[in-house]
Amino acid sequence: MYGEVVSTQVLTPQLIRVVLGGTGLDGIAAPGGTDSYVNAFFVPEGAPYDVPFEDDAVRDLPREQRPYPRRYTVRSWDEAQQQLTLDFVVHGDVGRAGRWAQHAQPGDRLQFRGPAGGWVPEPEADSYLLVGDESALPAIAGSAELVPAGRPVVAVVEVEDAAGEVPITSPGDLTVVWVHRAGAGGPVEDLLPAAVAALAPLPGTVSAFVHGEAVATRAVRRHLLEQGVVDRGHLSCSPYWRRGHDDEEWRAVKGAWTREVEADVP
Repeated sequence: MYGEVVSTQVLTPQLIRVVLGGTGLDGIAAPGGTDSYVNAFFVPEGAPYDVPFEDDAVRDLPREQRPYPRRYTVRSWDEAQQQLTLDFVVHGDVGRAGRWAQHAQPGDRLQFRGPAGGWVPEPEADSYLLVGDESALPAIAGSAELVPAGRPVVAVVEVEDAAGEVPITSPGDLTVVWVHRAGAGGPVEDLLPAAVAALAPLPGTVSAFVHGEAVATRAVRRHLLEQGVVDRGHLSCSPYWRRGHDDEEWRAVKGAWTREVEADVP
């Protein structure tokens, strides 16, 4: 499966939106949840192939010539237009995916597998808590849009500064708490947990979505469970990345990290 770039849009200094379309999306399965993602494959510069490529054709190439996989949340799928929207976190002109997004032009192609994933805000919940950083913003924004009308929903989102804020809308009774890294004292990993701990209690059964940087999401998860804010069965929590690790380094240790996190709260 692959898409051709239809348009790009700079949402914030750290976030670029890429809309994909074209016949390479024929037969794509509609995303099943607000956390749906694709496994995208970025072709190294100078590689002896292009998109679309067959897996068998690249499997035995030298590592530096094989496509680099990265996972990205689907922001939206337009069934009528057959267009897939992905939001990319960028860190200047570094990182394979971010660099591709920054330089993407109409007609460029991106190959991927998916989408997969199926979490949505629980329709029977009394209130909702959505927590994460820029990497989780697509899922947070999409989740807020599916909250039942009138029900309390709080989004706690970490961004660099005010320029990193984007509109989030919801039919629910929405409160957005923006947490800025710039100018904050103390370890940056403490910002999200502190902001969540400072929230007023949410009513009734809480459906919670906590995704983003590994250390921060672990601390938020521990607080929510230890304080009885949310039951395990109503909590979706996943570390997308870890500060100080590149994607390959994080992939190598993520399984062990996740097992440690599961053992945090008896």
